Amino acid sequence: RFSGTFVGNADSTSPAAAPSPPAAAAATLPAVPTIPVVPTIVGVPNTVAEGVLNPNEVKPPASGTRKARVLYDYEAADSTELALLADEMITVYSLPGMDPDWLIGERGNQKGKVPVTYLELLS
Repeated sequence: RFSGTFVGNADSTSPAAAPSPPAAAAATLPAVPTIPVVPTIVGVPNTVAEGVLNPNEVKPPASGTRKARVLYDYEAADSTELALLADEMITVYSLPGMDPDWLIGERGNQKGKVPVTYLELLS
């Protein structure tokens, strides 16, 4: 033991000195739960930062919209995505905090996420 001004419980044992549980007991111990960390961006609804997009809540930026030609048909996986047909033209834009592999696409009054790899971005 160390002597002097070291502050601590002199009667406690160090974690290294504590006996380890048997292998079978260690396998049955519950996993430590983790708390997911979700980044938030000021001015952006949490639904976008969490990856859940409600297209009706998203407004296009004042600038930064582009036209894109759809290269391949794409079937929307859920209501947050926009189904695409090859060779159609849509308007696309990005939002802060959004996955860079996706853009927001608009066709008329329809709006949703679209994969960048299915698009040819035009001027």
